[in-house]
Amino acid sequence: VQLQASGGGLVQAGGSLSLTCVASGRAFSTYVVGWFLQAIGKEREFAERDFVAAISRSGASTFYADSAQGRFSISRDNAKNMVYLQMNNLTPEDTAVYYCAADSSVVRRAPKDYDYWGRGTQVTVSS
Repeated sequence: VQLQASGGGLVQAGGSLSLTCVASGRAFSTYVVGWFLQAIGKEREFAERDFVAAISRSGASTFYADSAQGRFSISRDNAKNMVYLQMNNLTPEDTAVYYCAADSSVVRRAPKDYDYWGRGTQVTVSS
């Protein structure tokens, strides 16, 4: 499966953005999907602290990092091969490049457990 994240941009603190992850290939509903971030200009190997949110194959189960809980919402539309990350009440600390990733196993928070990664989309939150 190939993934492409989009929807990033510049927003003021307290604002909202909606990220979209589009997948190509068949059987998208057999993949769990996660969102991860990396600080801008500090590319390195992903770590578990980079986890933002994840969603099960059907969308019935969702998981969030503590920093995202209550502000972000992950959802999916398997008919459209899309996963969304709605981000509300953004703060400058949310500034990062956001990546979506997919795996055919169960939902996990560790980046190493995801086999497929898309190119990221940059989110910049100004104070």
